[in-house]
Amino acid sequence: MSDEQRDALSRYESEWSSLSDARRERLVLGADRWLAMDESERRALRQRFTQWHGLSAERRAELRERLRQFPELTPEQRQQLRQRLNRLNSLTPEQRQQLRQRFRALTPEQRREALERMRERARERQRRND
Repeated sequence: MSDEQRDALSRYESEWSSLSDARRERLVLGADRWLAMDESERRALRQRFTQWHGLSAERRAELRERLRQFPELTPEQRQQLRQRLNRLNSLTPEQRQQLRQRFRALTPEQRREALERMRERARERQRRND
């Protein structure tokens, strides 16, 4: 392991010998990715890490499950998800906040209806693409 990797992984020094080989390998790979980042990328990663840890355990479990299911989607479904994410990411922070506020203002029934309409539109697009 290089000096830079050791420095990046210093917080694991006391427990390193008790970690599994697979865990050590993942940590070294993560350290390599970290070391390859510029400061703006590191800042963004720190922010995402903070947001992740701010989520409830239930929400993190839900997101992990969605991530686990992603490879099971068809290539078309994955592409649609990527396109939606790109559209969302293209919004300004103010537009995203407005969208969140509009969704939060809905009653539970209105939310269910809105989600069902979105699902139906997705099914329609899928049928057109098939």
